[in-house]
Amino acid sequence: QVQLVESGGCLVRPGGSLRRSCVASGTFIRVNDMDWYRQAPGKEREMVARISSGGDTTYADSVKGRFTISRDNGKNTVYLQMNNLKPEDTGAYFCNADVNWGWHASARKQYWGQGTQVTVSS
Repeated sequence: QVQLVESGGCLVRPGGSLRRSCVASGTFIRVNDMDWYRQAPGKEREMVARISSGGDTTYADSVKGRFTISRDNGKNTVYLQMNNLKPEDTGAYFCNADVNWGWHASARKQYWGQGTQVTVSS
């Protein structure tokens, strides 16, 4: 019904930059909040950044000032610009979207992308 497709993984050196994208496709009425999560080896998945349909943003303290989330509602796409990357940013990155797939109030669900690996290492 709804698919989230993320851009590919990457190996980046510390201090480098990377831009991730995630496109929502399928049959739906509206995409609400769109988020980026990451999961480091041996750790729980954590939210990195969130953007509402209106453009309001929230960031994890660990990425404030370095990461920027944005979206293009016309393309149903969310982006994550990651600057000044650190080794601790290494992990699998997942996009998440809260989607109204039908007109009824109950026709609402969270969808996840497939997850892609970002490795920050020299």
